[in-house]
Amino acid sequence: MIRKTVKDVSDALAGIHDGMTFMLGGFGLCGIPENAISELVRLGVKDLTCISNNAGVDDFGLGLLLHQHQIKKMVSSYVGENDEFERQMLSGELEVELTPQGTLAEKCRAAQAGIPAFYTPAGYGTEVAEGKEVREFNGKMYILEKAFKADFAFVKAWKGDVAGNLIFKGTSRNFNPCMCGAATITVAEVEKLVPAGELDPNQIHIPGIFVQRIFQGTDYEKRIEQRTVRQK
Repeated sequence: MIRKTVKDVSDALAGIHDGMTFMLGGFGLCGIPENAISELVRLGVKDLTCISNNAGVDDFGLGLLLHQHQIKKMVSSYVGENDEFERQMLSGELEVELTPQGTLAEKCRAAQAGIPAFYTPAGYGTEVAEGKEVREFNGKMYILEKAFKADFAFVKAWKGDVAGNLIFKGTSRNFNPCMCGAATITVAEVEKLVPAGELDPNQIHIPGIFVQRIFQGTDYEKRIEQRTVRQK
């Protein structure tokens, strides 16, 4: 059996350097790789391209990297909750590539499956289609989208084993699964790390073949981005 475990987040991020492209799982603040992001801040790497559904909030998630001006380019589908993101984008400090959410997910999944490109109707006739190949299929227009190319993918799972098999819990099963195996190196941080054979094979969401490094994370805050409760 191939063991994918590393001692801690420091070992998990070995080989990181300036100018790399990263995928980071999560939706809002749900299921984000908190330990990996904190380590990236500590390392101080810069000129990064980050592929993520969103950019976190001002003082958490990818917002921490934005405050340190470590991100050069964001590829996202939703960025509405981060004031610093807005400021850097409008001032020209940050390059932004807005992508339809389904297209963002499919560009990850295509990379995971080894598919270099695909056609989608999403974005046809808008700025999203500018400079891209357009073809007609069955009377409908489609644009060609290329799969992502990333150096590292950082994902967060609830439980994993030493062989890299992963189980996601609840809504954290968002962009995390489709980013596994979609980069040269996939790093998974988990809340619970167990021996091989302990996970029910029928419950595994991502097999270990898609993961190169796995470690047990610590000190998860699991913040709620927008807390809404029913009025009494």
